Amino acid sequence: MLPYKRSDRVGHLLRQEVSDIIMNRVKDPRLGFLTVTEVEVTPDLKLARVFISVLKEEEEGLTMKILDSARGFVRAELGKRLRMRVTPDVEFKADTSAQYGDKIERLLKGLREGPS
Repeated sequence: MLPYKRSDRVGHLLRQEVSDIIMNRVKDPRLGFLTVTEVEVTPDLKLARVFISVLKEEEEGLTMKILDSARGFVRAELGKRLRMRVTPDVEFKADTSAQYGDKIERLLKGLREGPS
């Protein structure tokens, strides 16, 4: 069994902190309902990819623009909250796993129903 990597532990911590920062500190009324689904941190701990799932797909583009413009603020807040030598750069990505799962589910349902 492989040991639990530090980047994984930092990713879990960043997920909690970034969620809290977005929900409580980013003050943009255009920001809709979103969820921080995952945070991937590079092994050198210099970059954190934050995956965001948005409730309404049509708001995804606007939400990503808002979060990209708030990157510096989010990083500064993380720097205040974390006791790390270097605060990782934050990169926001849209999480498409829900749409992908829905597509797979529809394909499997079509196979179960058989040819028309």
